[in-house]
Amino acid sequence: MDYSNAHHGSHRFRTITVTGNGKLETKPDYAELQIEVRTESRDVSEAQRQNAAKMNQVIQSLLALNIDRNDIQTSFYNVTPAYDYVEGKRIFRGYEVTNAITVKIRNITEVGVVIDTAIKNGANATSQLTFKLENEENYYKGALQLALQNANEKAQALAVSLRLSHLPLAIEIVEESVSGPILYKTVSMSAETGSTPIEQGTIMIEATLRVKYQY
Repeated sequence: MDYSNAHHGSHRFRTITVTGNGKLETKPDYAELQIEVRTESRDVSEAQRQNAAKMNQVIQSLLALNIDRNDIQTSFYNVTPAYDYVEGKRIFRGYEVTNAITVKIRNITEVGVVIDTAIKNGANATSQLTFKLENEENYYKGALQLALQNANEKAQALAVSLRLSHLPLAIEIVEESVSGPILYKTVSMSAETGSTPIEQGTIMIEATLRVKYQY
């Protein structure tokens, strides 16, 4: 909280700078999940062929869950030589092909089913599970409004403490969270038997404003 004085001709202006914070908590609209298929063979073409067959099976199983084909995108595709190390010597083992897709899951409750289905149909791993908002900018604007309200409340409290006859006037507003919405996601996975249970938790959208008031 900053206090400063400014002179303009014979008039003396005093300013107060306060920081306002606004937070909105909501449930996510959709989830994104990365699914990997890894295959290995001494022949690079065979490794690629096996990988394509397994990944196709994974994708078909996801389509059977009513996931839209447009919600399945390739994340990366790598072909690398694989080696064994025996008594300090590097021995060529074959080629490893790694293919990863990112799946947008619009029905949050099906995240666990998607993970289990992918693994049962040939996927080696699932990772980078994140929960997101479709219209996060709208929530961020709401958080900005709360941040300004918070700053005004602080300025009014200071006006009362300083026994001012009038409320401070906001003359400058600076958005501190310029990188956009800050999403705080919580994910917990239970160890129960059966399908993989996922609790998506909530998303916290936070905005911060620095407001200068004149009085």
